[in-house]
Amino acid sequence: MQHIFEHGTNGRTLLLLHGTGGTEKDLIGLGKEIDANANILSVRGNVSENGMPRFFRRIAEGVFDMEDLLFRTKELNDFVQQASEEYKFDRNQVIAIGYSNGANIAGSLLFHHENSLRAAILHHPMVPNRDAQIPSLNNVDVWIGAGTNDFMCPSQESEQLEQMLQAHGANVETAWFNHGHQLTMPEVQAAKAWYTAIFK
Repeated sequence: MQHIFEHGTNGRTLLLLHGTGGTEKDLIGLGKEIDANANILSVRGNVSENGMPRFFRRIAEGVFDMEDLLFRTKELNDFVQQASEEYKFDRNQVIAIGYSNGANIAGSLLFHHENSLRAAILHHPMVPNRDAQIPSLNNVDVWIGAGTNDFMCPSQESEQLEQMLQAHGANVETAWFNHGHQLTMPEVQAAKAWYTAIFK
């Protein structure tokens, strides 16, 4: 997968996953804001929708192509494993930071691949798969950033995702912002405060 890797110093690796139409360059500044000393592994989605990179196909707005989602989730999980061997980082200390489509594939990693992530920051995610056999998520920390008037991601999506993650053992915190689908600085600062408390 097309990606950027930068070595850090603290043993953690931030897996950065852009939104629809983004690239592997989009979230590097965000990652450094969250943890300036972590490794950076920023990945470009392998699917193109009208020329816009995505991590998996969708049938319509908010309707995922489930077969492709499962295939692309495994593809990403395998890629992170290969990258950990190539770049010599700890596979057990990978923290995903995803926005929109990137948050959805990060959620799908949690839903389908046990021990794929140590933690996740999910900006405006949806429930990736309501029929998944979700593995144990004990000792996994998840932060969800949601908009109270997000036209692309209804509030019940974030609420259901929180409930499903918690039901399988994850420690979840959801923060609500009076904005739509955009990623704002107050949301980034709230995610950073959570992250700093988890990894102090």
